Amino acid sequence: MSAGAQSGAGGEGGRPAGGLRSSLSGLTTRGRSFVAAGIAAAVCAYVLGQEELLRVGLLLAALPLICVLALHRTRHRVTGSRRLTPTRVSAGGEARVQLRMDNTSRVPTGLLMLQDRVPYVLGPRPRFVLDRVEPGGRREVSYRVRSDLRGRYPLGPLQLRLSDPFGLVELTRSFSAYDTLTVVPRTEALPVVRLTGESSGYGDGSRRSLALSGDDDVIPRGYRRGDDLRRVHWRSTARYGELMVRREEQPQRSRATVLLDTRQLAFEGAGPDSAFEWAVSGAASTLTHLLEQGFSVRLLTDTGDSVPGGEGGGGFNGGSSGGQESAVAAGLMMDTLAVVGHSDGAGLSRAHDAIRGAGGALGGAGSDGLLVGFFGDLDDVQTELVARMRQRAAGAVAFVLDSETWAGRPARETALPPLQERLRRLRDAGWTALAAPPGVAFGELWRQAGNAPLGTGTSGGWG
Repeated sequence: MSAGAQSGAGGEGGRPAGGLRSSLSGLTTRGRSFVAAGIAAAVCAYVLGQEELLRVGLLLAALPLICVLALHRTRHRVTGSRRLTPTRVSAGGEARVQLRMDNTSRVPTGLLMLQDRVPYVLGPRPRFVLDRVEPGGRREVSYRVRSDLRGRYPLGPLQLRLSDPFGLVELTRSFSAYDTLTVVPRTEALPVVRLTGESSGYGDGSRRSLALSGDDDVIPRGYRRGDDLRRVHWRSTARYGELMVRREEQPQRSRATVLLDTRQLAFEGAGPDSAFEWAVSGAASTLTHLLEQGFSVRLLTDTGDSVPGGEGGGGFNGGSSGGQESAVAAGLMMDTLAVVGHSDGAGLSRAHDAIRGAGGALGGAGSDGLLVGFFGDLDDVQTELVARMRQRAAGAVAFVLDSETWAGRPARETALPPLQERLRRLRDAGWTALAAPPGVAFGELWRQAGNAPLGTGTSGGWG
């Protein structure tokens, strides 16, 4: 049970408005025919004075009503629950949904028909038929869902249709609980490369400098209750006249920003094979890879929104050793990429301001910040703006997508500079700029970015 999410809908969740009166509307055509035949037989028996016919008429009319009472009582003594495993899958992956029905009454149920409501993207609506469930018994069924499109999809509510053995009454009950399946972008395992401006995730250089320094270089602090006395720094204690201890080493995590251009005017086409979906998948692969390497990472879009959120344009996931906090931050970023769509913005100025507002978090002397950008079409103004973003990062890698190339059209006269010209300007500004053509694995481009020298890039002959 710990691997998935369980949601239950008890007896109170499906009680319909109108009570018994609404249950009468569940009479089938056969049930209504029985009632009509019973009433007609009773009228004829009264006119003709036939007592036996009156008994038959009363039986025909009473049988559907007895079934209504029985099902009305049963429908509120059947509980349902759903278990979704896992709750987050990659596009193209499968999730398993397990449905469980419990009969909490003292009488057996009739025929049960289950139907779970799912979006059409996840496949056909699952339907199941369950035979008689004994008192206190349970039945479990399962089905699988998959989607090639990222997004957040609701599952439910679960509908239960009960029927009597004679087929006279059918009652439908809807449970209120539902679950949500999050389909995140596909990710690709990336090779470990040395990118420009990148240091190892936990700052090996900082630890090395501390290890080579002598006692005179140790920065002590005042003693606090509970500190280990073995960490007392006696030389500083004698100098300051109070008990001083050595500071615990705090490894510094390298920081990285993944910038995703979501402007609608910068991309053409839609669907799993579109340029925008490639950029989203590339951003997800980069985030996953950098987190695995121990980086403190944030996701930034052209709207200036940062995930995880933070003040002053920061928004990096905290924690000196990753752990649960980094896992939560990774989940937030992947959930954001699962539902990210096109923005109506015309430029990248907000993203530029967010990077600039990060201050020393991503730039400045001694910074080991890395900037990885995924861009669509860039005009002269936006190319210059992206070039200035490099000033705030110790290293920057840009993957540029060209609409003409992705649409399969030959180059034509447009307001946009040629792709090679855009790449050249970014390289001159210090970016490692690469063209991202269709049909090329992102892992290969990532390897090329690691092999490119400072301030240069290659289009790999795809320009």
